Amino acid sequence: MKGIHITALAAAFVLGVGCTSAPPRNADGSATAATQEARNKARAATAEVLSRLYAAQPSARQAIASSAGYAVFRSFGVKVLVAGGGGGHGVAIETASGRETFMRMVEIQAGLGFGAKTFDLVWVFKTPTAYADFITHGIEIGGQATLAAKVDKAGGGLTGAVQVSDGVWVYQMTESGLAAELTVKGTRYYPDKSLD
Repeated sequence: MKGIHITALAAAFVLGVGCTSAPPRNADGSATAATQEARNKARAATAEVLSRLYAAQPSARQAIASSAGYAVFRSFGVKVLVAGGGGGHGVAIETASGRETFMRMVEIQAGLGFGAKTFDLVWVFKTPTAYADFITHGIEIGGQATLAAKVDKAGGGLTGAVQVSDGVWVYQMTESGLAAELTVKGTRYYPDKSLD
């Protein structure tokens, strides 16, 4: 009986992380104080994650500076018995203009296990097309493949990042530092309309 309750709670969490409700707007259509606060928290988290990444992998600074755009996500996941999931918020930034797009992520996991985890992701988009597609449509990564970080032989500063598709690389930061591999588990990234 206890296991059923735990499974139900985990399933509710998985469903809940994907739900967003747009915060109210001011009468003139401008962002409310709550929206501004959420944006500022996302910006502060982005600065903190980038600082940690640059300390762990200094060449990442060059990779981001020369990219078409990048995105930073702070994520949290939980797993109880056979259900689990995670969620997080992030900011995608067009390198040339500095224009921000606020994003969300949702992760659903399967298989037995217990525990919670926090991790940060830094996406690097080498082409304007890859970046524009990400902020417009997001991306969905299926399966549970584990991808290993690579040594950057082309000299673009991407050592320690994982290439997930043409022109798209990801750094994963855990509490202990830069991860040597990225585990992809049915994760969806999409624009956060509630922070437009």
